[in-house]
Amino acid sequence: MFNLDITRILISLPAIVIGLTFHEYAHGRMADYLGDDTPYYQGRLTLNPLPHIDWLGFLMLMLAGFGWAKPVQVNPYKLRGGVKKGMLLVSIAGPLMNILLAFLAIIALRVVAPYQGVEWANYTVMLLEPLIWINLVLAVFNLIPVPPLDGSKILAGILPDRGASIMYALEQYGILILLLLLMTGVISKVLLPLIQLLYYLLANIVFYF
Repeated sequence: MFNLDITRILISLPAIVIGLTFHEYAHGRMADYLGDDTPYYQGRLTLNPLPHIDWLGFLMLMLAGFGWAKPVQVNPYKLRGGVKKGMLLVSIAGPLMNILLAFLAIIALRVVAPYQGVEWANYTVMLLEPLIWINLVLAVFNLIPVPPLDGSKILAGILPDRGASIMYALEQYGILILLLLLMTGVISKVLLPLIQLLYYLLANIVFYF
């Protein structure tokens, strides 16, 4: 489960910081755009990593391949468009930001590809590859519809009110459900094919043009 390859950890470090920071920034920025100033007053509308990093989640992402940042606090009753729609948009903003970062990294990888073998290009590829995969992991992992992950709020925003109420009721058990899925290996078996599929789709868009 844990990988103590120091070289791999150091190479992945910038990608982890960028992925977590931009993910939470996107949540905060979307909430602010929809009328909730809570993230602003809590200092979350920044690309400075320190307000966003949860150190335990940060270490878990480095060592185990999954982790988390400090959740952005949102007052759903301040969001324009209603609670369900507002929370859906705030929740989906984080994974979409990670997908965008992975997409931009794949574009950069294509630009650098012709120069492989040159020292600077080799180092660039070494940094870009973790940026792609870590952001894809963060995107897909957070889209799992289990509280407190973003996917649960996205699903609640899509479901009828009764279904949304069930999702909200599950929040008190969400961590236990998530741990059970992680410990049994269910999540890794589901996530890996989805991550590979998403990479395939993004790479084909980039390398088609």
